[in-house]
Amino acid sequence: MKRGSARLALWVILVALLTATLAEAAEDATRPSEFILILQIVLLITIGRGLGEIMQRIGQPSVIGELLAGLLLGPSLFGWVWPSAHAAIFPPSAEQKALIEGLAQFGILLLLLLTGMETDLKLVRKVGRAAIIVSIAGIVVPFLCGFSLGQILPDSLLPHPEARLVASVFLGTALSISSVKIVAVVVREMNFMRRNVGQIIIATAIIDDTIGWIIIAVIFSLAAQGTFDLISVGQAVLGTLIFLAVSFTIGRRLAFRLIRWANDTLVSASAVITVILLLMGGMALITHVIGVHTVLGAFVAGVLVGESPILTRQIDERLRGLITSLFMPVFFGLAGLNADLTVLKDPNLLWLTALLVLIASIGKFGGAYVGGSLGGMNRYECFALASGMNARGSTEVIIASIGLSMGVLSQNLFSMIVTMAILTTIAMPPMLRAALSRLPMKADEKERLEREELEEKGFTANLERLLLAVDESANAKFASHLAGLLAGARGIPITVLHIGARAKRQESKRDEEESPESAVRSAARSIVDSGPDEAAREIDVTTRAKSKRPADAVIDEARKGFDLLIVGMEKVIGTRNGFDERIENATSGFDGPLAIVAARGSHLKQPAASSSFRILVPVSGSGISRRGAEVAIALARPGSTSVRFIHVATTRDRGGRGGANISLPQREAILKAAGSLAAHYGIEATTAIRAGVSPEHAILREIESSGADLVVLGVDRIQGETLSFGGVASAVLKNSSASVLLIST
Repeated sequence: MKRGSARLALWVILVALLTATLAEAAEDATRPSEFILILQIVLLITIGRGLGEIMQRIGQPSVIGELLAGLLLGPSLFGWVWPSAHAAIFPPSAEQKALIEGLAQFGILLLLLLTGMETDLKLVRKVGRAAIIVSIAGIVVPFLCGFSLGQILPDSLLPHPEARLVASVFLGTALSISSVKIVAVVVREMNFMRRNVGQIIIATAIIDDTIGWIIIAVIFSLAAQGTFDLISVGQAVLGTLIFLAVSFTIGRRLAFRLIRWANDTLVSASAVITVILLLMGGMALITHVIGVHTVLGAFVAGVLVGESPILTRQIDERLRGLITSLFMPVFFGLAGLNADLTVLKDPNLLWLTALLVLIASIGKFGGAYVGGSLGGMNRYECFALASGMNARGSTEVIIASIGLSMGVLSQNLFSMIVTMAILTTIAMPPMLRAALSRLPMKADEKERLEREELEEKGFTANLERLLLAVDESANAKFASHLAGLLAGARGIPITVLHIGARAKRQESKRDEEESPESAVRSAARSIVDSGPDEAAREIDVTTRAKSKRPADAVIDEARKGFDLLIVGMEKVIGTRNGFDERIENATSGFDGPLAIVAARGSHLKQPAASSSFRILVPVSGSGISRRGAEVAIALARPGSTSVRFIHVATTRDRGGRGGANISLPQREAILKAAGSLAAHYGIEATTAIRAGVSPEHAILREIESSGADLVVLGVDRIQGETLSFGGVASAVLKNSSASVLLIST
C-alpha cells in the first residue's frame, strides 16, 4: 500500500511539473527560462542516476544508464511519443539550449580532470613496454579502419563534404580510443587490478586516452582551419609538445605547491578543491590559446593533481562526488538527448550503423590482440586484453560530442557513434569477465601480489606527509637524516619545524650544509643515487620556524595533515628517567604516530654521514612491533645495511620472566615472519632468541654482542599526563650504547 502511494505521489509531482512547464513555455517561448533549466537538470539527474543504479546492479557501468536516460528523454522516445511535451521541456531555441550545453561543456572538463586524476603514470612505466606495443597496435588498426570508413561515407552524413579529410581523421580517432573508466571498473570488480594482465589493460587504456586527447586537440586546430594546413597543424603539434613538456616539469612542481599552499594556508571550506578547479580552468584556457582543445588542458591538470603527494582521500572523494552526482548525468544525458535513434528506421543508416559497430569492434579487438601477441602475451591474455580495449563508453561519447560541437560530425553520424559506444560498452563486461576467469595465476605474479598486499596493509607504505620537529643539535641532524631516508624512497614531502634557537634568531644566517634541511635532502638523494627504485626522487622540503612554545608550534602545523611526527631534540631524557620537557611539549599536541630519535656514539659526531647501519629490531608479534620492523626495513638499503631481529616478550605476553609462556615454535614463527618481510624488500636479515631474561636486558645484551649501532623499537604510547612508552623503552633509551628510534602509535 505504501509503495503504491509513493508511486501515485511521484506521478502527481511529474504531472504538476509538466503542467507548470507547459504554462511557462506558453507564457514566453522566446526568453530563456531558469525554471526549464532547473527542470532539465532535475530530470537528467533523477532518471540518469536511477538507471545508472539499475545498470550497476545487473553488472553494467552506470554511464550506460545515464546515456539511456538521455535517449529516453530525447527524440528517440519521449519526443517521438509526446512531441509537444518534449518541445516544452527541451525547447529547440538556441538561447535555452545554450544554458544546459554550457553546463555540459564544463562537465566535459571536469570529466577529463577526473580521468586524469585516475591516470597512474607509475603503472604505465611499470608495464611500459607491453602496454606501449599493445596501445600502438590497438590505435593504428582501428584508426585506419575508421579513416577508411570516413572516406567512403555518403556526403549526406557529413556536415561539410568538402572537409572529408578532417571528418575521416576524427572518425578514425573516435574508433581507436578506449574508455579507461569503464575498463577500470570491470577490472577492479574482478580483482584483476594488480594482476599482470589487469595492469597491462589499464596501462594500455591510459596510453590510448592520452594519445587520443592529444590527437583530438590537434584535430580541433585542423577543423578550425577547415582544410589541411601543414603550418597550422605543425604549430598545434609544436604547441602541444611544449605544453606537455612544461606541464610535466615546471607544472608538476607548481601544481603540488599550489595544492600544498591551499591546504596549509587557507582556512575556508574546500579550499583545495577550489584551487584544483582553478588549476584545471587555467590549463584549459592555455591549451585553447595555443590552438588546441581545452580537454587536453583539463586532462593534464588531472594527471598533475592525481600525482600530488598530499591529495587526501577526503578531498578526492569530495571532488569525485561532485562530478559523478551532477556533471556526469547531465553531460551523458545531454549526449543521449542529442542522439536521435529514430533515424535508424532508415535501412541505409541502420546498415551503416551496423557496419560502424562491426568495423570499430573488429579493428579494436584485432589491433589489441595483435599488439598483445607482439608483446609476448599468451592467447588467453590477448583475448582478455582485446575484450577490455573494445569498450568505448564515456570517452567515445565525449569525443563525439566535441565533434558535433565543432561541426565535424553531422547529427546522424553523431547518433550512429553514440549507438556504437553503447553497444560496445554493454558487450565488454561479460566478455572481459569470461576472459579473465580463464587466466591462471603464475608463480612470479603470486609472489608480487603477496608483496603488494603486505605493502598496502603496512605503515610506511601509507605515509603521505612527514612533520619533523627539531632544534639545532646534532641529534636533530641525525633525526633529519633518518627522516630523509624514510621519505626518499617514495618521494614523501617533509615539513621541517624549527623549535628553539633558530626560531628565536630568524635573522641569523647558518651554513646550509649543516642545516637539518640539508641532512634531509642529502639522505633522500643517497637513495635516489643508490638504485633503480622508480619511486625514489627528489623530495619537497618545507621549512617552518616557530618562536612559540613547542606544543603550540606543533599544533599549528599538525592541523594541515601529517601521518608521522619525528622529533629530534638536543636533550631526550629528562628528570626521573622521563622525557625532556621540550619533547613532552612538542608531542603533546600531536595525536598521530610518533618517532623519537636519540643519537649515540658516531651518530652524534657525524649525524648526517651515515650511509649504512647495523640495525637491531626487537619484535614480539604485536602490531606495534611490526610497525617498528617496517620502519627499520624502510631505513635499510640492500647490500649496505644489516638487520637483526630479536624476539622479546611484551608485558602482556610475559606472564613470567622473559615470556616463559611463549613456546619456542611461536617465537621462531614470529622471527620468520619478520625475516620474510625483510626478504620482500631485498634486505638480508638474521634472527636471534634470548630466553630467560627480561626484554630490556635481552635488547641491551644483543646490542653489545651484535655491535648494533641503531635500535628501532615499536612501542605503545601509554595514556597519562606525561609522555611514556613503558619500562622497556625507558630502560633501552637510558642504557643503550646504540642510537635509538622509538616508533609509537
